[in-house]
Amino acid sequence: MSRKKDLQRLIRHYKTVTGETEVDMKKVAVLARDMGWPMPEPKDPLDILAKQLSTAAREEYRKDKRTGRPYRANHALAIQQGAETLHLWIDIDEAPRSQIVKSLTMRREQMVSDGLQLTYDADHWNANNPDQKPIQLEMDFTLDIEWRKNSEDDEDAAA
Repeated sequence: MSRKKDLQRLIRHYKTVTGETEVDMKKVAVLARDMGWPMPEPKDPLDILAKQLSTAAREEYRKDKRTGRPYRANHALAIQQGAETLHLWIDIDEAPRSQIVKSLTMRREQMVSDGLQLTYDADHWNANNPDQKPIQLEMDFTLDIEWRKNSEDDEDAAA
């Protein structure tokens, strides 16, 4: 069984033992440690710093000089090197079109995957709760995006 499956079983065990339905993962970790679960090795400080740098890059926004609207300054770019995938960061104001197209397409595919899974989750809940009003989520975001683009509070666009 994979480690991920073992961790999922551990979460279910915690819920069974405690009766809790809203789960604090730190409490699950304490239970696991107390049960003798092997604790992970501390992370390499360089890995921690690299993750912090990636977060900072992802969260850097600039204002468009023409429109005043915020845009994300740095974009992730996945590059295949043999069997390994490198995740690089590129500046939208410096990168060539081909890199930005690849990065934006990758982010769009992530959104589609999220939307698909959200639909599966809603379909599952609806099927298991036929006596309740079905949850219906709109997946066409065109109007939502236009409303936010035209809202008075442009800070929401960067959130």
